[in-house]
Amino acid sequence: MKKKIFQSILNVTVVILFVSLMLITGVLHNYFQKIQNQQLKEELTLAALGVEQRGISYLSGLGKQNNRITWIASDGDILFDNQADITKMENHSDREEFIEAIETGVGSSLRHSYTLTKNTFYEAKLLSDGSVLRISMYQKSVLALLWGLIQPFGIILILAIVVAYFIAERIAKQIMEPLDEIDLEHPLREESYEELAPFLKRIHYQKKQIRWQLEELNQKKLEFEQVISHMKEGLVLLDAKDQIISINPAAMELFQTTLECIGNDFLSVERKQKLTQTIEKAREEGWGQVRIEKNNREYQFDVTSIHTEKGIIGSVILAFDITEQRNAEKMRREFSANVSHELKTPLQSIIGSAELLQNNLVKNEDVPRFIGHIHTEASRLVVLIEDVIRLSELDEEQKMEKDEISLYQITAEVLESLKDKATIRKIRLNLEGNEGRMTGVYRLLYEVVYNLCENAIKYNVDGGNVSVTIKETEKEAGIIVEDTGIGIPVEHQNRVFERFYRVDKSHSKKSGGTGLGLSIVKHAVSYHNGTIELTSEEGNGTKVEILFPKS
Repeated sequence: MKKKIFQSILNVTVVILFVSLMLITGVLHNYFQKIQNQQLKEELTLAALGVEQRGISYLSGLGKQNNRITWIASDGDILFDNQADITKMENHSDREEFIEAIETGVGSSLRHSYTLTKNTFYEAKLLSDGSVLRISMYQKSVLALLWGLIQPFGIILILAIVVAYFIAERIAKQIMEPLDEIDLEHPLREESYEELAPFLKRIHYQKKQIRWQLEELNQKKLEFEQVISHMKEGLVLLDAKDQIISINPAAMELFQTTLECIGNDFLSVERKQKLTQTIEKAREEGWGQVRIEKNNREYQFDVTSIHTEKGIIGSVILAFDITEQRNAEKMRREFSANVSHELKTPLQSIIGSAELLQNNLVKNEDVPRFIGHIHTEASRLVVLIEDVIRLSELDEEQKMEKDEISLYQITAEVLESLKDKATIRKIRLNLEGNEGRMTGVYRLLYEVVYNLCENAIKYNVDGGNVSVTIKETEKEAGIIVEDTGIGIPVEHQNRVFERFYRVDKSHSKKSGGTGLGLSIVKHAVSYHNGTIELTSEEGNGTKVEILFPKS
């Protein structure tokens, strides 16, 4: 601002000085020219009177003066000149002032010398004898006069620059002080300059618009952060240089980093070559996918590049934990293989016995035994198929009708049905506790209790005990099944609920188990949002505690 004010004042000052110089020079030049002409005419009149009275003797007595006096005969020859040798002077009959004087009695002329940058004025008067007396003088031209004024003009210009600087300093301060004191937070309150009112109003409205846009942007940012913070999937946003723009808590946990990684290169948090290559692939093809094992779990990374009209501006990395999916696929394959094996074994036994009977290769007294074997294997096959169907229903999470039931009553029915099996092995069954009222699917809960109690008998020792306790609180109902059996080794306890998993395969085949009982228990309890806790020690029995929410 100060620089512009100074430049403006200086420009105006220089222009005014220049114009003033030109005007003053012209006025002075014209003024002095008139005075000199008047003086020249007066001097000529006096000189003419002297020549008329005294002749050449008057001119000779004048000596050399500033003004040049020349006496010219009527034919143009020079009779006298006070500054030059007349013998060397040419005839003046062709001079303008001479001719005019001969014709009118007086004459004048002006001749300019470009080399000497000065003017010569001539005044001539006709004398009574027909001769002409001429007087001349030199006068500086306008350019010469200007040249002479350059030095004072330069001094004045320097003074003008100094004055302009101080004036600019003061004016800039006076102008800028109110501007510096303007409260841009409340621009409409300012009354310093009326001319600034439209500008301040515009600032006010723009501030309101910017404030509104910032609030909206912050709200969107907050919503975005809330969404990504609750995502189970890991989310990382990268810019065009693969620097981290945003990262959610799931991704921070996955890559074992903090918010301090924002602004750093993605390689600073993950250096696996597969993922880096996938990001490069996404940049070239728009999308890429890779599976990587991290922290003993398997993750699927989907990388998508973000394109605009200006090109790629970044990438989005989504990380999905597919460990359960992988395990489910593995279990599905194992389940298919186990079902095939479990179905094939009794079928082969049935087919083998049937072929022997069909070909009359069995003695009459052995026929009942073979028929009984076929019946046993067929029954086992039916039980296996029913268990598989039941597990499929649980896997599909089909909706089943729920009723108000009593765990105590269900357990009593189960123990009554298992009484004969327990009696054969002299195993004592004991039931105690509360009613255990809850809302659930009767058929599934019956399966849970039956499988637990059957296993407690099946894997018990002869003459052992099976204790079942039903407990109930304000919000939960539960069942505890304890036996004095062979127990489960520690290394098998985490897998006994897997499908077809057997701790002792020979004992399971001998007892006729399908290997699906505890898996059905696990899924049925999960269907009711319950929990299972297994406690066992090899050789000292097993305790299984299940808790269900009442509703």
